[in-house]
Formats: sequence, structure tokens, C-alpha cells
Amino acid sequence: MDRLDYQKRYDSLTKTLVMAGDLLLCNLLFTLACKFDGQHGESSLLQSHLLISVICFACTVNGGIILHFKKVRNFQIVVRVLRNVSLFSISATPLLVWGNFAMPSWSVYVCFLLSMVLTITCFRLSVRAPIKDYWKRTRHRNGVVLVGSTENNIELYHELAGDPSIGYWVCGYFDYEPNSEFPKECPYLGTPPEVIPYLQKHGNDIRNLYCCLPSKQKDEILSIIHYCENHLVRFYSVPNVRNYLYHRMHFSMMGSVPCLTLHEEPLSWIENRLVKRAFDIAFSLAFLCTLFIPILIVVTLITKITMPGPVFFRQKRNGINGKEFYCLKFRSMKVNADADKLQATKNDPRKTRWGDIMRRTNIDELPQFINVLLGQMSVVGPRPHMVKHTEEYSQLIDKYMVRHFIKPGITGWSQVNGFRGETKELKQMEGRIRGDIWYIEHWSFGLDLYIIYKTVANALHGEKNAY
Repeated sequence: MDRLDYQKRYDSLTKTLVMAGDLLLCNLLFTLACKFDGQHGESSLLQSHLLISVICFACTVNGGIILHFKKVRNFQIVVRVLRNVSLFSISATPLLVWGNFAMPSWSVYVCFLLSMVLTITCFRLSVRAPIKDYWKRTRHRNGVVLVGSTENNIELYHELAGDPSIGYWVCGYFDYEPNSEFPKECPYLGTPPEVIPYLQKHGNDIRNLYCCLPSKQKDEILSIIHYCENHLVRFYSVPNVRNYLYHRMHFSMMGSVPCLTLHEEPLSWIENRLVKRAFDIAFSLAFLCTLFIPILIVVTLITKITMPGPVFFRQKRNGINGKEFYCLKFRSMKVNADADKLQATKNDPRKTRWGDIMRRTNIDELPQFINVLLGQMSVVGPRPHMVKHTEEYSQLIDKYMVRHFIKPGITGWSQVNGFRGETKELKQMEGRIRGDIWYIEHWSFGLDLYIIYKTVANALHGEKNAY
């Protein structure tokens, strides 16, 4: 059996083990939850187990198992488990309820879901640990050579050599001449025509070759590929884009065509959009049908007493893909001609005393849950800006329009990290945009819950920029 087939079988065995472990833990925890809650009907429990097993298996297959990959951090494994269990709860819960299957009480069921996250996370990390230990002990048999010394390969050296636990041993690099910017710990091995003789001499140790030679050297590249393909050396082509683009790239396939994209967006996956939209609908409906009604009555009475004009204020703002929509707020200012042009300032004369209270407590933003229900906004996302500000800042700030790849939110990552309110200086808006892009690239359901928690906490103890 050659090394490539062995690696595939090894990965397949690991994935099978993890999937079996996930299923076992899910069913064991569900059994304990039902027994604890007094559910003893064996036949009805069996039906429930069959249902949750199918859903758990589907969620695991959909979410994927990444712990056997070399460059995976522990937090990525935890996030993957959170995502899988969230999808499991959204899929399994309504079917258990509507199908009248045996299940524990709601409080115990929530504990079951939380324990799933904890136990499956611990299980996957415990499987990951011996795999990393094995890679570390066998790294001397997993040698790497780099062909070309562009910035991509320099960065690649640091990635491979910086963490011995991923199991790579970098032997050195080839190029037409030594590169002084390459780390001294990575020796210069010779010119590209000397690659094949070197591989022939060290064939038992070299298992990976990363090539970033320019395409004009295709004859030499093809000869190296031919040798690698016939001597069990994995060949990787490293696209040389860092000479014009200093940004993390993400790989994807469009049919059979490889593509590199600038931003990895978790919300580009339909299952994540469904999770986020389902939460938006449930959260906004719950709020609008309960707390919003007495708040609306109180705000309407005080607003009508303290200032003339409508209770609600509508303002055109830019949403997903730059599309304009009317953002709703409780009116906190006197009716004025500059409402769509100027941001509110700390001692803005347009604000009323009651309006100032609403702004400091974020009450003025609450009607935006109507925008959420209509699908124009999300509970969490980049704050929508006035059309005039979008036109201005898109010309002044690089990557400003990236924030419009997803729906805007009532609250957001930038807002809970100090970038809210008036932007007196351009660097304040730049900080907000960096936070918005970070959120787009790192979205998770757990992150949304954390931002909501921080928003409520900030509203309760007050914020200096809330005006």
C-alpha cells in the first residue's frame, strides 16, 4: 500500500471514529435526559433515538470533521461543534415536538443540548491530541522543500516550521539565487534544476514540495510535477499573489476552476443564513409581541407631550448589497431639515431631553425590530449608515463597501467594542469598518449571542458614546 492510500485510509478511519463517537454521545446524553425526567417508554424512546441519530449524523456530515487536518486550531474545532449542535437543535426540536416523540422537559432538553456541546467538544479535542502527538514524533519522516523564495513561500515556511505539532520538517528552499530575506534557519539548497537530483538523494524523507515559480518557468515546473507524481511526493502550487496583494486569501472551486477570494464569509453558506434568519424572526417576534407594546405606549405618550411631530422617524440607509431601505427609529429630535445629513453630536441642540434619554438607553433603536421582521435588517450586523455617509466614506475609506455583503444590524461587533455614536475623525470610522469586516469573516451563532449580551450589558450601565 503506498503512502497516499495509507493517508486516505487514516483520514477515513479518523472521521468514522469521530462520527461514531458523536452519535454515541448524543444518544447517551438523550437517554440520560429522558430517564432523569421520567420518560420510560422504551418504544417511544427508540423512535426518538432513531430520529436524533439521523439528524445528528446529517449535521455532522454537513458540518464536516476537521480535526484530522494539519492547520486546524482548537478554537476552530469548538466553533464547528457549536455550529453542528446549533443546526441539530434547529432541525431536531420542531420534529420532536410536532411528531409527539418522547423527549424531556424543556429545561432538561436545554441542558441536554449544552451537554452535547461540552462532551462532543471534549471528545473531539481528546481525539485531536494523540493525532498531533503522532505528527510531532514522526515529523522527521515528513520533510518539505520549497521551490522559489517569494513572500508566499517565506510566509509558508513560518507556518510550517512555527508549530512542530503539525508534523512538518522544512529541509530548505531552491531558487535561482539565495534570498537574504529568507530565515537563516531555512538553508538554501540550490537552483530549481537541482530539485530532482536532491529529491532522488533524499527520497525517503521528502514528502511535500511547495512550488511558487512563475508560470514562465513552466518547463521546469512540469518536470518537477512529473517526478513528484511518480515518486510519492505531494506537489503543491503556491500562487504568487503577495507581490500585489497583502491580504489573506481563501480557496474555492467554481466547477473545475480553482479560485481565490479575499473574504471567507460564513454567511455565504445557506445553512448559516437559515440559522441567522430563523433566530431573527423568532427574536424580533418575541420582542414585538411582548416588551415592545408597553414601550411603544409609554414612548408615544411622552413624545406627544414633549415635542410636536410623529412618534417614528424614517431615514433612508444602505442595507445588504448597498440596497436602500427606510430604517425605523423612535424620533429623538425636533423635526429638522438636517436629519438625513448630520450625525447627532454630544450636545446636539436638535435633541430633546426625552430624546436624549432614549438615545442613552438605546430605546430609540427598538422599532428596528420591525425592519428585522421585514428582512431588511438582522438583530446583529454592521450598523446601517445614512445614504449620504455611504457616498462620502466609500470614497475615503478602503474596503468600506465590504460591510454591505451582509444585512445591517440593530447592534454589531464594532458597536460593543467602542465604535458607536458620532465619528469626529476618519480613523474612528476606519476602526468601525475594520470591526465590521472582522465580524463578516468570523460570524457564528455564538458570536451573535455574545454581541447581544454585550449590547444589553452596555445599555444597563451606560455608554459615553451613546448620544
